[in-house]
This record gives sequence, structure tokens and C-alpha cells, in this order.
Amino acid sequence: MAITLSDAAAERVKSFLAYRGKGLGVRLGVATTGCSGLEYVLEFVDELNDEDILYEDKGVKVVIDPKSQPYLEGTRLEFVKEGLNEGFEFVNPNAKGECGCGESFTV
Repeated sequence: MAITLSDAAAERVKSFLAYRGKGLGVRLGVATTGCSGLEYVLEFVDELNDEDILYEDKGVKVVIDPKSQPYLEGTRLEFVKEGLNEGFEFVNPNAKGECGCGESFTV
């Protein structure tokens, strides 16, 4: 299974990269923290590391480190707007639960 992006997420990443004026794509990862154990990390990628796993969807390069790969396999990145709020949302089939604030998850 691959990492995919909704049309809205792909367009938003492309616009951020264009505004920055540089970057290969985005890096998705997980970090150990939060009340449920893991949190998502999303950042721009300017260069690849030797061990990086590279996906591409809708013209956007998505980079994942090998440690995060098992936790993110099959994840879909969405971009949602609700009222005045907007942001990226991870739809992760591996997540078994989330904390009350929605900032961390468990597998």
C-alpha cells in the first residue's frame, strides 16, 4: 500500500512549495510523544537521505523514513477546512485510537 493525498492536500502542498520557492516535497513521519504514544510529523523536504522511502501522488513527492513506514503504510493525507480553521488531516488505517485532543494516536 502507498501513501496517498487527496486532491485538496496535493494542491495545498504544491502551493506551499511554490510559495517557499524550493523543496522536493513533504516528509511524513511519526514521533514518540503525546498521551497516546505517537504523533504525526509533517515538514518540507529539501534533500533526500539515503534511507528515505519515496512515494509520489498527484505530482507531489512524499518522503518517509524507514522507522515511520510501518505506522504510516496506507495513510491518506487530507486537507480540510472547517469554518475559519484549516489544516492537514491524516487518515491512517493503522491507528487503533486517538487521544482526546486528537494530537496523538496509538497503533
